[in-house]
Amino acid sequence: MTDPFGFLRTPRRSVPARPADERLGDWREVHAGQACLPLVSEQANRCMDCGIPFCHAGCPLGNLIPDWNAYAAHGDWRAASDRLHATNNFPEFTGRLCPAPCEEACVLAINADPVTIKNVEETIADQAWAHGYTAPVPPDRLSGKAVAVIGSGPAGLAAAQQLTRAGHTVVVFERADRIGGLLRYGIPAFKMEKAHLDRRVRQMRDEGTVFRTGADIGGGTDAARIRETHDAVIVAVGATERRELPVPGRGLRGVHQAMDYLTGANRVAEGDLAAPEVSAEGRHVVIVGGGDTGSDCLGTALRQGARSVVQLDINPEPGPTRPHAHPWPLYPKVYRISHAHEEARGRDGADPRAFSSATLHFEGDPAGRVRALRLTAVEPAGRRPVPGTERVIDADLVLLALGFSGPDRACPLGAQLGLVRDERGGFARTADFAALGAPGRSPDGVFVAGDAGRGQSLVVWAIAEGRSAAAAADRYLTGRTTLHAPIGPRDRPLLQPLDDRTW
Repeated sequence: MTDPFGFLRTPRRSVPARPADERLGDWREVHAGQACLPLVSEQANRCMDCGIPFCHAGCPLGNLIPDWNAYAAHGDWRAASDRLHATNNFPEFTGRLCPAPCEEACVLAINADPVTIKNVEETIADQAWAHGYTAPVPPDRLSGKAVAVIGSGPAGLAAAQQLTRAGHTVVVFERADRIGGLLRYGIPAFKMEKAHLDRRVRQMRDEGTVFRTGADIGGGTDAARIRETHDAVIVAVGATERRELPVPGRGLRGVHQAMDYLTGANRVAEGDLAAPEVSAEGRHVVIVGGGDTGSDCLGTALRQGARSVVQLDINPEPGPTRPHAHPWPLYPKVYRISHAHEEARGRDGADPRAFSSATLHFEGDPAGRVRALRLTAVEPAGRRPVPGTERVIDADLVLLALGFSGPDRACPLGAQLGLVRDERGGFARTADFAALGAPGRSPDGVFVAGDAGRGQSLVVWAIAEGRSAAAAADRYLTGRTTLHAPIGPRDRPLLQPLDDRTW
C-alpha cells in the first residue's frame, strides 16, 4: 500500500515542462527529457488508498488507479504496467492527451490538491516500454471469424486489439496513408510524438492485426462489400464533419478549417512536406474556438513564428475555483492554462484568449484575402451581442476550431451499410453498440464505436468505446465474451452541472 500519511506529508508536484522558450524552438513533447523519477513515485505515494476510489468513476475506462499508484510508489513497474494495461490498451496516449477527469474525482480534490494521476499513468506506460513489459500478446488460437474495423483512431485501434487478442482475424481499414486517425494528423507532435503511435501499431501487427491504409471505405470501396466478406464490422470513423461559421467574409482566402491546418503541420513533421501549404509565419493569427483544437492551433502557430495570435472563446472566462454548480466529483469548469497558452503568455504576460467574444464578419483586401476580423462581446446567457462592444482586430490567417457534428455527411459509407443518424448527428446504435438502420432494416453484425456514435469526445472515451464495442462484437460472433466492457453507448462523463433546485 501507499504511505497512509503521504498526502499529508508530500505536496502535489507535477512533472515540469521544458521552459517555454526552449520548446517553442522544436516540435518535441513539452515534457521531453524531463526527469520523472523519483518525483512520480513520490507523488504516487500521496494516494490515500481510500475506501471508495471515486477516481474510477471519473475515468470511463475504470482504470485501477489506487492499485497502480501503490506499485508505482514502490517502483514495481511490471506490476503497475499489468494493472494499467488491464483496463487501458494505450496508456501512453491517455497519459499525454487526456485532461484527467480522474484527478478532479480524486477524494483529495474535495479540499486539497489531487494526486498527479496523469503523470503517474504516463510514467508507468513509458517504464513498461523501456523495460520490455509490452511484448505482443497473440491469441492462443484463432476463432475462424473475420472482423473489419473501419477507422484507425483510438476507438478503432482499441477494438482491433481486443478482438485480435480474442482470436478473431481483424483487418483495420484507414483511408489516410498512415494509421492513427486524429492521433496521427490531428494531434501535434508537441503533445504526443508519433513514435508512441508507431510502436503500438508494430505491437498490434505482431499480434496479428492487419492494417490497410489508403482504403476509403464508402468512397473507393463499397462498405456493403466489406460487410459481405467479414463476419462483423465495427464502424469507428470518428466525427469529422466540421462545424462552419456562416458569417460575411467566410469565403475570403486565409480563412481555414483548423483540422486542415493541423494536418498540414503534422505532415511536415512526418517528412511528407518541406513546408506546410498554410503557415502562420509572420502572420496575425486569429483562432475561432476555445477548445483543445484551438489550443493545438495556438501552439502550432507559435512554433511556426506567428506575428501575433488571438484565440476567441464565446464562453465567459471561468473562475479560479470549483463553482457551486460543479461540486466534487464532477469535472469542474474552471480557468485552465494549457501549455500552448503558457507559451503565448511568455511574450507579454497576457492570456491570448478573448472570452465572451463572437465573430461578426471578416474583412478582406481588394485581392480577396482576409485582413481583419470584427468581433463583439456577448452576454453569458443567450450569447447575444453586447451593444457598443464591437471592435476590429488584425487577422491575415483565421483558423476555425468550432468542433464537429458527427461522421462526414458527404461519405456514402452510412448509406451503404444502411445506417441512420441520431439527433446529434452520429450513427444511431442500440444499448449493445449494434448499428441501427431504418425501422425493421437494421444491419446485422455492424457495430459503431467512438466519436462516430458518441460525437466528439476525449481519447479516453474513445478507447473505452472501442473496448466495449469489441466485447459486443465478440459476443455476437461467439455467443459469449470475457472482454472488458467499461461503458455503455449512452454513458456520459461526470460533467452535468446542478441548478439551484437540484443542489
